[in-house]
Amino acid sequence: MSSVRANVPNRTSSTALQWPIQTLSPCRGPVPFRSNTRLAHASAAPVTKDAPTAKQQKQKQVGGGGKAVEVAVTPRSEDFSKWYLDVVAKAELADYGPVRGTMVIRPYGYSIWETIQSYLDGRFKELGVQNAYFPQLIPYSFITKEAEHVEGFAPELALVTKGGGKDLDEPLVVRPTSETIINHMFAQWVQSYRDLPLLVNQWCNVHRWEMRTRPFVRTLEFLWQEGHTAHATAEEAEEEARRMIDVYTDFAVNVAGMPVVPGRKSRIESFAGANCTYTIEAMMGDRRALQAGTSHNLGTNFAKAFGTQYLDRESKRQYVHQTSWGVSTRIIGGIIMTHGDDKGLRLPPRLAPIQAVIIPIIKKEEDRVPVNEAAQRLADAAKAAGIRVKIDADERQTPGWKYNHWEMRGVPVRVEVGPKDLQSGTCVTARRDMPGKEGKQMGVPMEPAVFVAHVQGLLDEIQAGLMAQAAAFRDTNIVDVRTYDELKEAIAAGKWARGGWAASDEDEKRVKEETQATLRCFPFDQPEGPYTCLMTGKPASEVAIFAKSY
Repeated sequence: MSSVRANVPNRTSSTALQWPIQTLSPCRGPVPFRSNTRLAHASAAPVTKDAPTAKQQKQKQVGGGGKAVEVAVTPRSEDFSKWYLDVVAKAELADYGPVRGTMVIRPYGYSIWETIQSYLDGRFKELGVQNAYFPQLIPYSFITKEAEHVEGFAPELALVTKGGGKDLDEPLVVRPTSETIINHMFAQWVQSYRDLPLLVNQWCNVHRWEMRTRPFVRTLEFLWQEGHTAHATAEEAEEEARRMIDVYTDFAVNVAGMPVVPGRKSRIESFAGANCTYTIEAMMGDRRALQAGTSHNLGTNFAKAFGTQYLDRESKRQYVHQTSWGVSTRIIGGIIMTHGDDKGLRLPPRLAPIQAVIIPIIKKEEDRVPVNEAAQRLADAAKAAGIRVKIDADERQTPGWKYNHWEMRGVPVRVEVGPKDLQSGTCVTARRDMPGKEGKQMGVPMEPAVFVAHVQGLLDEIQAGLMAQAAAFRDTNIVDVRTYDELKEAIAAGKWARGGWAASDEDEKRVKEETQATLRCFPFDQPEGPYTCLMTGKPASEVAIFAKSY
């Protein structure tokens, strides 16, 4: 049996590697999914026009067939943190693992991750990136080769110190990221300029010993992809780092419907061991920022640590220039907090595992066969057109229960088919993004071509609408500031503060200490200048965004 412990051994002590696992303080994980639990209160999100009051939310809703359906989630405006946990649980996205701070991704949650994987994997391969896999266990000596890297990751490491009942000669790090072990292999694979560029990606899990966790957003173990590339020149590496953050931006905006702000991280906020980090920052429903994806220009830092060199065209040995980039299951948490409402998830159609659910409404036994056959014909037509569709023919539940169930799961379009619809040759559609009568359309023809065109049109409208709502919310909550006092006021009001910045690292640390806000990025899209540093009053070459974050 292996012995695993968190954090880094004390390199000055010869006995540091002998700590038994029983001496560990358990990682502080989030509270279980229970309706009567409370987390630390996050900033309240504004109430959307469709959000019911707390009193209404606690009342029972009556679904079709007269069966009462208990509303499942805490209103966002009442407790955003509790609302988030309710949605994760009630939409059956994830549950807690037996080790505190770990997460079990349930099938519906994993299907969302599979959609993300499918899109990104296709884009990577279009750009010439190949998939590979590297070991999860990394020699501790590899981590220490790059000074900034070990310093940045030291508090988050988990170590294996025993194997096969014996003490290991060297502790093994459970993969927190793979720059070190991949460089160890790159140093063997790269010999000549002909071997470059080298572009690989792996889909895997990583472990970081987080002390405060939240499902999807921050857990001890999570899933991600991490791309690693090696190039002959600094210019090629910079181009690759920027290209990949553009891929993430495209995914976030055009698939996930998240109006992210792409930009460059400050020196303090950059990845440990990187020359520069690029990021996409998303505004959540409580106005906190979420780092949804990053791309790092590593320069020659890891190449020098691992001796990753190549012979150039003049037969001179040169260090490779590298990048790494990644998106994780954290983005699922971002999608929940960007689009969700008091009824649960709202999934953008291009991301949704199920884009349309068809619900047969059967009131009499003689209706069963014709209604189910009609539902199947609609489903076949939708599938043939590439729409991800499901028929919910479960006879144990009423139509009203099913409406609430699929609303909670964020399915963009619901289709209702009953005996009266068969008589008129039509059906009813309902949009997840528009509750009540506003989102319902009666009399939709069941002729396959017309029906498919109608559903495809709804999916396009919903995708655009969710993006527009999120962008409007973001833009309303970004405040331009000219002084530090104005920044503090904006942060205290739960806003993002945008202003000129040319101050020192110490000034940036001061902002974090005094406001709990961090410099999220220097946006690529800069407003028209000139700019003045909000901290020093001196001329600044660019603006930065500060915000509280997850």
